[in-house]
Amino acid sequence: MTGHDGNGAPPEGVLIKTDDLWKTYVMGAEEVHALRGVSFEITRAEYVAIMGPSGSGKSTMMNLIGCLDTPSKGSYYLNGRLVSDMNDDELAHIRNKEIGFVFQTFNLLARATALHNVELPLIYNGTPAAERKERAIKALQSVELGERMYHKPNELSGGQRQRVAVARALVNNPSIILADEPTGNLDSQTSSEIMNLFDVLHKRGNTIILVTHEHDIAAHAHRVIRLLDGKVESDEVIR
Repeated sequence: MTGHDGNGAPPEGVLIKTDDLWKTYVMGAEEVHALRGVSFEITRAEYVAIMGPSGSGKSTMMNLIGCLDTPSKGSYYLNGRLVSDMNDDELAHIRNKEIGFVFQTFNLLARATALHNVELPLIYNGTPAAERKERAIKALQSVELGERMYHKPNELSGGQRQRVAVARALVNNPSIILADEPTGNLDSQTSSEIMNLFDVLHKRGNTIILVTHEHDIAAHAHRVIRLLDGKVESDEVIR
């Protein structure tokens, strides 16, 4: 039942277990193996960076972890449940409740206020309006944006927009914050402010998975999994 023996659910405390994950795309006459037998475990409250150059498989890995895509082969357990056994409704629920996504491009609605953008995941899962607002305000306060809640994205700086995106990721109290190149569109000072925010969130007990190709960004994590050509090249605890 433990480690990578491949026969069943991971032990308590293991939030993510991937076992021999493959992802193959058919491009015309050829097959492209984006992932080639990736296995690792991530425990609750870890702060992990998944690194690798372009084409290493890290984006594919992020899509699988985020339940945005399914593996061609192998198994992925999230919170003790085998993801491939879930139906579309269950997967949608996981994406809404268990995983808070933070993207490089912020993905905010331009015409909506910061508050409304943060409320969106709660609207999708049917949370009553009063509770929605209260939770969205709390999430914005937790990223120090409480006083900008009625501003629209075009009235906010890049760093503030990313804070709104982080607040939206936090609003459902997810098991995992999954951040894809979260500082890719930010200058270096703003990048370090956002990374400091992730440090704070991790100290509060959040599990953070950071997908990046930048060494200085990955250095904020406590463990780095490096992918190369679809395989785990190295997996080391850095502090």
